Amino acid sequence: MSDSLSATADPQLVGIAPDERSIAAWPAVFALGMGVFALVSAEFLPASVLTSIAADLSISIGAAGQTVTVTSLVGVVAAIFTPIVTSRFDRRLVLWALMFLLALSSLTTALANGYAMLLAARFLLGLSLGGFWSMAPALSLRLVPAKSVPRALAIISAGVSAAFIGAGPLGAYLDALLGWRMVFVLSAGLAGVALLALLTTMPRLPSQTVPRLETLAVLLARPSVRLMLISVLVTISGQFTGFTYIRPFLEQVPQLGVTAITFVLLGYGFGNVIGNFAGGAVVARGVKLAIVSFALATAVLALAMLLFGSSPIIAGIAVALWGFAFGFAPVGFQSWMVRTAADHAEAASGLLTAAFLVAIASGAVLGGLLVDHVGGWGPIGYMAAATLAGAVLVLVAGKEPPRP
Repeated sequence: MSDSLSATADPQLVGIAPDERSIAAWPAVFALGMGVFALVSAEFLPASVLTSIAADLSISIGAAGQTVTVTSLVGVVAAIFTPIVTSRFDRRLVLWALMFLLALSSLTTALANGYAMLLAARFLLGLSLGGFWSMAPALSLRLVPAKSVPRALAIISAGVSAAFIGAGPLGAYLDALLGWRMVFVLSAGLAGVALLALLTTMPRLPSQTVPRLETLAVLLARPSVRLMLISVLVTISGQFTGFTYIRPFLEQVPQLGVTAITFVLLGYGFGNVIGNFAGGAVVARGVKLAIVSFALATAVLALAMLLFGSSPIIAGIAVALWGFAFGFAPVGFQSWMVRTAADHAEAASGLLTAAFLVAIASGAVLGGLLVDHVGGWGPIGYMAAATLAGAVLVLVAGKEPPRP
């Protein structure tokens, strides 16, 4: 990941005592990355087992997809308010509680005997997801020296890429082998491992500042922050409309079986890992370049899937390249956020997380309507239109944020 992500060379900007991070707590950083891996895996497991959940609970595929919507909407509120509500508590205690919620959510999902119980389980996941994501990047600034912040953020972000490799293909494979409920039992086990890692490595992190709602108003008054959030809403809604319903597309258009879908999703995951590191190199040249590249490439690949997706080979290649392109997005948007709001790192991280989750939720809602009324190609069509619009928006209205 690019050094441009540091953006916090002055510890006072983020409320950190100058001597607090003189010694790096790398085991704790890796534990944060493991927690992110467990969270993102649980968040997107429904995409790989969607048809099985729908069949078992006697609901439509679109309704099953709304489990992602519930998680995201709850996560929006949690991302904004968790730092405020928990401001008096040691941050490691909050992290432990949030990871416990993840384990409880996955177990409840595995035991769900109806749609209402399934949604309740995903509600718990939303609390864990939004709260953890709003805190992890900012806390990494307190765990390592300033010069090591880019590496720490790269380790945490690697949890996302690893989840795309594991959650999609392994979820589909284990669904066929053991059933979707056992997939979520394993997800609960993964959360337990992450919780153990956090319990044994995370140092005391007493709260240093009390975030206020007024801080959000200060950030939203900045044009660059507003444009960043709008860009996230447009492009990421398209991204996750397509990703949440990729399995129905692969089943209906190129008519792939479970084994083939597993390999296609594996290609997406590996492409995303490579794209994450390539995105760091592109960000070093320009944040605007990275975001426009992600959005434009995704639009082109979605169009290719619409026109030529009946070919299994073309569909598989397009999905792998799509994963590569999305690797640019987290690096690009995080860099944009840190460069324009380093003085309010935790609040800005919460806003960025909230924008991502609103986009994911809206994408899941629209995608569910499209897949139920149009078919598997509908969400891919919206993805093409939304990401193209986002690319044009950033290209025309966006200005390169200043380097730290």
